[in-house]
Amino acid sequence: MLSIAWHTLRTRWVAFTGSFVALALGVALLAVMGQALAASLGAPARVPERFAAAPVIVRGQDVLRVATPAGERTADLARPRPVPAGTVAALRALGPVTEDRSFPVRTSQAEDAPAAPGNLVGHPWSTARFAPYGLTAGRAPEAADEVVVSGGWTTVGARLRTADGPLRVVGTVHGLGFENAVFYSDAQAARLAPSVVQLVVEADAAAVRAAVADDGVRVLTGSSRRLADADPGRDAEALTGLNALFGTAGGVTAFVSVFVVASTFAFAVDRRRREFALLRTVGATPGQVRRTVLAEALFVGVLASATGCALGAYGAPVLGDLVVEGGLAPGWYAIGGPGTGVWPYHLAFWTGLSVALGGALAASWRAGRTAPAQALREAAVDGRALTRGRRVWGAALLLTAVATLAYALATDPGDLLHRKTYVVRPMLLITAVALLSPALVRLLLPRLPGVVGLLARAHAVAGIRRSAAVAAPVLVTVALAGSLLGATATLDEARADEARRQTSADFVVTPRDGATLPARDVERLRQVPGTLVSATSATSVYTLEDGVALMKSEARAADPRLLAQTARLPVTAGELADLDDGSIVVTGEWARHRVGQRVPVWLGDGTARTLRIVAVLAVGTGAYGAYVTPANAGGAGVDRVAVRVRPGADPAAVAAGLRAVGGVRVMDEAQWARAGRPEPNRTTLLGLLLVLGIALAHTGISLANTLVMAAAERRPALRALRLAGATSAQILRLAATETLAVVGAGALLGLLVTTVNLAGMSAALRLLSAPSALVVPWTAVGCTTGACALLALAASLTTTATALRHPPSREHGVRGAAGKARWRARTLTDEYAPRD
Repeated sequence: MLSIAWHTLRTRWVAFTGSFVALALGVALLAVMGQALAASLGAPARVPERFAAAPVIVRGQDVLRVATPAGERTADLARPRPVPAGTVAALRALGPVTEDRSFPVRTSQAEDAPAAPGNLVGHPWSTARFAPYGLTAGRAPEAADEVVVSGGWTTVGARLRTADGPLRVVGTVHGLGFENAVFYSDAQAARLAPSVVQLVVEADAAAVRAAVADDGVRVLTGSSRRLADADPGRDAEALTGLNALFGTAGGVTAFVSVFVVASTFAFAVDRRRREFALLRTVGATPGQVRRTVLAEALFVGVLASATGCALGAYGAPVLGDLVVEGGLAPGWYAIGGPGTGVWPYHLAFWTGLSVALGGALAASWRAGRTAPAQALREAAVDGRALTRGRRVWGAALLLTAVATLAYALATDPGDLLHRKTYVVRPMLLITAVALLSPALVRLLLPRLPGVVGLLARAHAVAGIRRSAAVAAPVLVTVALAGSLLGATATLDEARADEARRQTSADFVVTPRDGATLPARDVERLRQVPGTLVSATSATSVYTLEDGVALMKSEARAADPRLLAQTARLPVTAGELADLDDGSIVVTGEWARHRVGQRVPVWLGDGTARTLRIVAVLAVGTGAYGAYVTPANAGGAGVDRVAVRVRPGADPAAVAAGLRAVGGVRVMDEAQWARAGRPEPNRTTLLGLLLVLGIALAHTGISLANTLVMAAAERRPALRALRLAGATSAQILRLAATETLAVVGAGALLGLLVTTVNLAGMSAALRLLSAPSALVVPWTAVGCTTGACALLALAASLTTTATALRHPPSREHGVRGAAGKARWRARTLTDEYAPRD
């Protein structure tokens, strides 16, 4: 049977080309994603930047440590504690101590220099020598309005306008690449940022550790000094995003590859019924027929997987360069380096081979199950397109999809809002609908007007297996595009609606730089005539659930009396007005969420408290969490101010007064609702586009392969039409009409899957008290359907035009009008005979 399989591949290479290309592309993508994941498993050891020349750094407590029966649990604090004054005094006895401060510098523009970067950060000048920064021009700052800046965006003598007053540039230093620094005199920096979170000690490290052993601070030396730099965990966060990106893309690649290869093999086996019938007639056993099909899949799988691994080795470095250039990965990130190893290639190769064999397994079973006495009779006409196996598996998967959705809605509707869930869940429903597609496509095929429309529908229904094979990849692509992009759009719309419903303020004021508002600016806002001002702070609280899990919850700190007048929070139990310094407002997601319960928590700075629950909020989209008073904010600064216009006051005058405060952004209610719609995450957006690109590429390959394989069986009908007097243009129009009708049916099935998936998410939002209409991404669905239609039309018209090159009478030796009539009648009967 191996020799038969080999000769079949040689003579029917066109039929296997699509499977080969689809599988090779899938293996290549898997190899690339595997190498990308391997390259993101660990970041290189980052060297200290701001404190490269500092001997010892002492940093206030920035990690919460909680002892549990299962061991110590840790979490990064939302706001590190300042170094205690007693510790600073003890350290000064050991050697020189330099206090470090970092704060945002909000500047509009330089008066006589180019516009300033938008991410300026201020430091005391005494810390510049630890980077080290060296003066390239000018001198050190001395007066309160003098600064030294890094980089080449301005020059000595330039004047800057900032929220803290005008500044004069008296010196410049080379930029070191990791920040845009503005150095103040030490005295002015202390006035702008009084808190000292870390400091540099020029003394022996052992002596420093001995001096601070019981103070809860951290002593950083050597490579650990990098933890004193801004955002030391940015590499880990970037790698987490890359893992999610490439993991999702790899999973979808595997799913689409299995789907395309399995459907391609199934269609190829169905088109070879007469061939298998002859093998069964001459004595081939069912096992031999099945082994022939599996041997063909083995040959194709080995060659395609090897080719895919070679393509993956070439494409991986290119992908690494693209994600770095796009700002999605750190500059050091590279794919395909010496540390990657060979496991991504093993994973891709054996996965590809397994996909090929798995995709051919069901087809081989169908090929070998026909009894010898029935072989030739079954080869003469199509059997049922919707076989028992397809009905059973399709119904089982459909019931599973519905049951798991209902279970999630009943037990944990919030799980449906997670990215992993709304990426994976559509695949179950897509597979179920694809298995049932022969019956569904027949129902969805439109009744088109005219002779061409009538013939197009009749041809599509007569070859329902071919129609289903064309519609299935369209279903996958449209369903993925609609479900993935629609899920993010629906969530964004829900968050915007939630922000609109939960504010009763006329204006919302936030800092332009995204940091916090200085106390003097908050006071200036309160002094605007005709306003009621509620200032809130973003913080975190930590709880120990089940005695072993240390959980971090986002929280906001606010005056409860003012909060009640500027916000409409979804309280499900208790009273918001009862909030005080000894209590907390929680959401229904908390393990303890009954009014009156006392819950041990740790504040944003690690302070342990036991607070009483006075109110419970609906879960919503998860955009908000607990509420505490400013006394429990853990030292967090104000980052949002809600403003109500008092009765009788002029809203325009109030808005003008608010905007007079420098460095703030003033939004009315509608603008705030729009701001509540989060900006698309670049990594997430790229991942979705990559997933859709993979699906569309496989769709094009599958459509072309299916239509090429079906070209041979369509030739009798085309010849009959030509003998009946149809022109080549009319036949091409017939092929185009049939193709568009089938693609449209597949797109409708994809839209059906999209609607069901988005309806489940919308129901989850309603259960979470965040009702929002589902958002179907019509643009994406339309573009995806259009691309599928273009691909299918190109393949269909090409194969049809090729079949029309030879006159039917000469090709078949038909002579005379009577002979042509008999041949035409027989051809049409074979082509349009009922087959299901």
